[in-house]
Amino acid sequence: MPTSSDGIMVILSSPSGAGKTTLVNLLAKENNFEISISHTTRQPRPKEILNKDYYFVNNDEFKRLIKNQEFLEYAKVFNNYYGTTRTPVIDKLNKGKNVLFDIDWQGADQIKNKKLDYKLITFFILPPSKKILFERLSNRDMKDKLIAEERMKQFERDVLHWINYNYVVINDNLDSCYSKIKNLIEAEVNNGSKDYDPEFIRNHVESLTS
Repeated sequence: MPTSSDGIMVILSSPSGAGKTTLVNLLAKENNFEISISHTTRQPRPKEILNKDYYFVNNDEFKRLIKNQEFLEYAKVFNNYYGTTRTPVIDKLNKGKNVLFDIDWQGADQIKNKKLDYKLITFFILPPSKKILFERLSNRDMKDKLIAEERMKQFERDVLHWINYNYVVINDNLDSCYSKIKNLIEAEVNNGSKDYDPEFIRNHVESLTS
């Protein structure tokens, strides 16, 4: 049974290329925060480390885990499966560790719907503009414009899910975005005052979708 000494769950989601993975890795350096490692069927990217960045598995193994109901959440994104297994997450929370999730809106919805008895704070990360997002995606995917263009089409759909998150943060500057997230987590945990302007966020979303 969860108690007040349990850890909290923090979800970061974003359209592809908005920077959630970088932010999750920064938050993981904070005391008592650990990243939930997802399973995926996609191929490792250069410099990704097996069992540190992801558990890389084949489709058959992933489907076995689904069948055994071992996932807190899972989704198919760009023809690959991604998912979070339940047991390691619950173990960490019960030991007082705060667990960070680098997952998309589908996974965030599934975790929310599980209604676990642990505090959950959700963040949606947005780019400062579509132009900057396209530049980031083009650089990351080695100038492959087709991949970047596919991601941009997906962005148009993903961005609509911002409304389902506790907080939306714009990743214009990595340091200030990180500080904003950290301060909001601290305010949530300690019932402090929050520096957050929903109207500003709504206007920014409108600028991205117009």
